[in-house]
Amino acid sequence: MKKKAFKVLITAMVLSLVLVGCGGKGEKKSEGNAGEKTLKIGMVTDLGSVNDKSFNQSAWEGLQKLEKDKGYEVKYLEPKADADVLPNLLEFVNNGYDLTWATAATLEDAVTEIANDHPDAKLGIIDSAIEVPNVASVSFKENEGAFLVGVIAGLTTKTNKVGFVGGMEIPVIQKFAAGYREGVKAVNPEAKVIINYTGLFNRVDMGKSAASTIYNDGADIIFHAAGLTGNGVFNEATERKKDGQDIWVIGVDKDQSLEFGDDVTLTSMIKKVDEAVYAISQDLADGKFPGGKVTEMGLKEKGVDIAPTSDKNVAPDVLKKVEEYREKIINGDIKVPVK
Repeated sequence: MKKKAFKVLITAMVLSLVLVGCGGKGEKKSEGNAGEKTLKIGMVTDLGSVNDKSFNQSAWEGLQKLEKDKGYEVKYLEPKADADVLPNLLEFVNNGYDLTWATAATLEDAVTEIANDHPDAKLGIIDSAIEVPNVASVSFKENEGAFLVGVIAGLTTKTNKVGFVGGMEIPVIQKFAAGYREGVKAVNPEAKVIINYTGLFNRVDMGKSAASTIYNDGADIIFHAAGLTGNGVFNEATERKKDGQDIWVIGVDKDQSLEFGDDVTLTSMIKKVDEAVYAISQDLADGKFPGGKVTEMGLKEKGVDIAPTSDKNVAPDVLKKVEEYREKIINGDIKVPVK
């Protein structure tokens, strides 16, 4: 009787261990799926606002889409002065974020310093070309997109004067100015292009003042590449429109007609910062982080373009001409200068 009871006990224990083992495997698999690593991605803007209606906002929208689509944890910080940039970037790096984005070329020195000091950290930067193993750089051929809106301005102006308001006079903004100038010249060599650099990306009042000066000089269209400062260009144009003046603004980075309205926005030059941030962040999650590489996006790569709403205010024959020049640039028949 004791032997029989002992055998029953042993059998029960074996069955119990088998069941536990099977259950353990299922539980581990479940934990692996449910507990899959959630990426933490940080973003540091330039000295402008994350809600600049321009490139900072576009980058943040890319991260917000990742949060919605993939459940990643995303956060941004806005430095208020140059001295805040390094600490803001380090806040993400030191807190173990998987990837830290910097949205502008003006953050290049800080990103390079941190990348060298923290080789295990992963960083990304927009509008720069830092060839360091743990940094993914994205640059755009802004000159190509700006050429297309220059064609629109050159064929639309009634005064034969058009303007450009830039933020800081740095290479990336010079690319905007150069492409715009060449686009205007290609279709209207008699037109004058008035260029004004404000020196800052976060001063709406300076953008408004610069626009006022250019409009007063006879220009009827202004293209801006000035971040938050560019909002001042729209503010000035909106006031003048209400007074009956026939003037326009060409937006930048995003379709700015969605923010400022079709009555003042002739078109916008789109720069797909959101898509670049999304794609490279997901590359990290997929184990394909392009560290040490520069991803360059132009017309051929569909990284720059004109706004899809351009047909609201741009004449069909002008849009047809834009397409002709687009093909010439993509095919290499036209090499757009960068300054």
